[in-house]
Amino acid sequence: MSVPVPSRSFYGLRHGATDWNRQGLFQGRTDNPLNEEGLAQAHAAAGMLREIGISRIVASPLVRAARTAEIIADAIAVPLTIDERIIEFDFGSLEGLPVRDVMIKHGVKSATGLVSILPADGESWDAMSERSLACVSAWLDRHPQDDVLFVCHDAVMQGMANALCGSYFKNSHGIPFRYLRDGAQWRVEQAAT
Repeated sequence: MSVPVPSRSFYGLRHGATDWNRQGLFQGRTDNPLNEEGLAQAHAAAGMLREIGISRIVASPLVRAARTAEIIADAIAVPLTIDERIIEFDFGSLEGLPVRDVMIKHGVKSATGLVSILPADGESWDAMSERSLACVSAWLDRHPQDDVLFVCHDAVMQGMANALCGSYFKNSHGIPFRYLRDGAQWRVEQAAT
């Protein structure tokens, strides 16, 4: 696999929470709306991002990400574009199942273990990482002066982090993270608030 490497640093944000998130279910491409907590997280994220200098937002088309991005874009007055390439991972036959139960059934205890048991009827993890980083790279190249925020999903953000940094990270709903490029090295850190 040839993973596109973005030319510079960028921001990522996991959408606000949904009922399925709170129930611990694989959500994937199921298009669930934000719940009240998720709406509050989106508004809080806008407050955190106001001072960072974001000048453009790109969001997944799924309603939970698109609505989060709309709230932020309206609050900080920047353009928003929807891009299919950062849509959530397709978990196939795992969608709607409890994540914890699946992990227990297969004896896995980590994100790496979870990736190793993904069903064949879903998307390839590597393909998801590649398409997501291609999206990021294209937007950064097209808008070289902009600080771009990608409002997407946990699996997308984890796939990009693992491809760039070689590891996963603790991601939370509505918390902005910076994918920071320092020469050839990458790290993911919570954006300053």
